[in-house]
This record gives sequence, C-alpha cells and structure tokens, in this order.
Amino acid sequence: MPPTCYQKSVQLLAVRPHFRRELEAKLRQRGFPSEEIDEALDRLTSQGYLDDRAAARSFVEGRLGKGEGRARLKAELAKRGAPGEAIKEALAELTPDDDLPAAREAAETWARRGGRDPKALARHLDRKGFSHRAILAILNEMTNEITDGFPTLDEDGS
Repeated sequence: MPPTCYQKSVQLLAVRPHFRRELEAKLRQRGFPSEEIDEALDRLTSQGYLDDRAAARSFVEGRLGKGEGRARLKAELAKRGAPGEAIKEALAELTPDDDLPAAREAAETWARRGGRDPKALARHLDRKGFSHRAILAILNEMTNEITDGFPTLDEDGS
C-alpha cells in the first residue's frame, strides 16, 4: 500500500529539514491532492516537525564552513522556498556582519588551487556571495602585495 501524504512528508523530513513550500511542491509532484497536503503540513507544523525558521538555521549552519557569503546563502534559501522572515533571522543570527575574514579565507583557498588572475578572483568571490566591500578590500590587499616590492618615484618624478 502506498504511503499517505502525511507518511510521505515524514519520510522526506527524515532525510533533511524542508521548508513548507518546498515540501508542498514535492507532495504535489507525487500527485497528492491539495486538501490532503494542507492537512499533512498543518499537522506536521503543529507537531513541530515542519519549521521554516529551524530549517533556515540548519541550512545556514551547514553551509557556513563552505566559504559562502550572505548573498549566496540568501539566494539559495529563497530558491528552496524559505520565507523572507526565516531567511532574515537565520542570516542575522548565524552570519557575521563583516564577511571580510570569510572572503579572505575563500580567496586564499582559491589561490592555493592555482588561481592568480584578480578579475577571476573577483568573479569567484561574487559567485560565492561575498559583499562588494569585502571583494574590493581583498583585491586592494593583492595589489598592495604586488606593488610593495617596486621602487616608488620621488616627488620630482625621478
């Protein structure tokens, strides 16, 4: 006998936390009627098994060590169906206001893997979702490292 909508929801939630919208879409794809889906999701919410805020926190916690910035995390959460308020809370609670240290770490990893071109680094950090402020700071640091070994011109231009 095939699982009920509620049973299928529990199976999906056992694998990983889901957002309500995400779980609803999966259940629709499996052909469950809307009324049955709503009842199952409401039941799971009242039981505490379906919680968009907890799912957003879990997602952000899982991705923090992967060198991603707020913009990327926000986009990924929205794509998965997280509500705006849950996204905002999870990012405010779990990500630092200053993303420069994490961006610097991502840039160092990129360089260790053979990256050298500053433009490519800027694109890489942008795709990872780091702030433009952090990207510019890292590029300035790179430029300073490169130019530190060069002699400077005297005031008279010689």
